[in-house]
Amino acid sequence: MTTDSEPQKLAEDGKLAFEAGNYESAAGAFENAAKGYASLDDRINEAEMKNNLSVTLLKLGKPQEAFDAAAGTDAVFAEAKDLKRQGMAVGNQASALEALKRFDEALAAYEKSAQIFADAHEGDLRSMVLKSAAGIRLKRGKVTDSAIKMIGSLEAKDKPSIFERILKFFLRLVVR
Repeated sequence: MTTDSEPQKLAEDGKLAFEAGNYESAAGAFENAAKGYASLDDRINEAEMKNNLSVTLLKLGKPQEAFDAAAGTDAVFAEAKDLKRQGMAVGNQASALEALKRFDEALAAYEKSAQIFADAHEGDLRSMVLKSAAGIRLKRGKVTDSAIKMIGSLEAKDKPSIFERILKFFLRLVVR
C-alpha cells in the first residue's frame, strides 16, 4: 500500500533530479510518483506528475513517450477547473507533437493552449505558446502569419521588456 508521503517524496526527488540535469532519474521518479498518486486515486497530482514526466521525456529526446505521458491530463485539469495547468498540459502535448514533426496538430494544440491561458488571464504563458506557434509558421515559410502570431504573443505579455517592445514595433512594420 502506498502512503501519502511516498509519491510526494518521489515528486520532490524528480524535481531535484530535473534541476540537476539528471533527466533519466527524474523521469523514473515522476513515473513512479504518478503511479503512487494513481494508487491513492489522486488524479490531479497523478496528472501533474505525468506532465512533469512529459517535459522530462522531451529533454531525453523521446517525443512519442512525452506525448503519451501528457495525453489526457488536460481533461483532468479541465474537470478540476484548473485552467493554468490545463493550458500547460495542452502546451506540453503541443511541444511533443512539434518534436514529432506533426506540425498541424502542434499548431492547433498551441492555439488551444493559448486560448486556455487567455481565459485564465495568464498572459506570460499565453505569450510563450503563441511564440511557439509563430515558430512553426516561420519554419513552414509563412513569414507574415508568423509575424502576426509573434505580435499577438508580445501583446499577451504582462510586462514586455524593452527588447520585446522594440521587436513588436518592427514586426508591425513587416505586416503592413
